[in-house]
Amino acid sequence: MTAVLDEEIQKLCSLAEEKGAVARPFHTKDIVVAEWVRFKCRYGCKGYAKHLSCPPYVPSPEETRRMVSEYRTAVIMRFDGIPGYDTLRPEDIPEDFHPFYADLIMWVNSTVHFIEKTAFYDGFYKAFGFGAYPCIYCEHCVAEECKGPVDESIRRLCRHMDRVRPSMEAAGMDVFATARNAGWEISTIPCKDMEYGKVVHGDFHSVGIVLIE
Repeated sequence: MTAVLDEEIQKLCSLAEEKGAVARPFHTKDIVVAEWVRFKCRYGCKGYAKHLSCPPYVPSPEETRRMVSEYRTAVIMRFDGIPGYDTLRPEDIPEDFHPFYADLIMWVNSTVHFIEKTAFYDGFYKAFGFGAYPCIYCEHCVAEECKGPVDESIRRLCRHMDRVRPSMEAAGMDVFATARNAGWEISTIPCKDMEYGKVVHGDFHSVGIVLIE
């Protein structure tokens, strides 16, 4: 890295840490993109096709792979825990658990957006962020409200077009493998009786990334 870029990366990591994240410089060659990731969205996630930050409204793994190849340097961030919950029990999780995690999702995605925006206005105009989880900026996304088929043109109706970014997983990034390449051991969280969403503890580790240069 050049001295200017190195100084910027250190600044961005410090700003992310002020927001409560763990942050470090990251080489984009260590971002793992795989086709199977999108299958997990398409078959298994209740948020599929309900949010403009999720498939099928976001770039394919191949598009992501090509885009990432245009960068060398990134800031990767880890967000530990769930705001407001030191512990979590399966009975604490409502059936509609997406709104339950609103503060967590906002924490991750607002921090990613802030770091991207800071880098952009510092002159690193290529900066682009990938957050985590389905978008939570609106109670109901226009994609979910729309009846019938939804195509790319619906994006013009997004209420927060300036802030919405795809999640890492939505764009085909293997978050587990990528985080491990950053030296972070993260794993799946078991659920009571393997019931979708009924996590047995609140030891969450969420990950976001901002490509810089």
